[in-house]
Amino acid sequence: MKKIPSIVLSIGVVFALFTNCSKNDNSASARIERGKKLVLVGGCNDCHTPKNMTAQGPVPDSSKFLAGYLETNKLPDYQAYKNSPWILFTGDLTAVVGPWGVSFAKNLTPDPETGIGGWTEEMFIQTVRKQKRMGSGRPVLPPMGPIFAATLNALNDDELKDIYAYLKSIKPVRNQVPEPILH
Repeated sequence: MKKIPSIVLSIGVVFALFTNCSKNDNSASARIERGKKLVLVGGCNDCHTPKNMTAQGPVPDSSKFLAGYLETNKLPDYQAYKNSPWILFTGDLTAVVGPWGVSFAKNLTPDPETGIGGWTEEMFIQTVRKQKRMGSGRPVLPPMGPIFAATLNALNDDELKDIYAYLKSIKPVRNQVPEPILH
């Protein structure tokens, strides 16, 4: 009879250790997996991945995952909408026209020339925290500005580091997103 409580206690301790270890697993693969989940749940793919138009509507182009607005796309006509009280997205959701001008979803792949491949982890975190490009540049433009404030700033630095680790692990896509057209 005395062995049963000991066995139950031992099983409980082992279970607690394994559960705690999996939550605190800071291996590169665990960080990447946590970052992947945050990117997918956070909807980064919705605006930062170009789409192919199908009968069911826009479908993400997996070959250009998180590559942003395609450099080969025709630029949206800002002049036609500049006095509108609306914001308008392009069909693939990678550009938006509004009272500020036109903003384009950035290339979040680790391409060193056109994506975030040249960014440090600290630059990435500061971009989120300060809402400035590369942590010290121009302000992050709509529609991301409100999303940063409402969503990404709720994440702690470890979660942002996990997102950064995941973004650095995906396939780099060479795609030079245009600079915004500011009004």
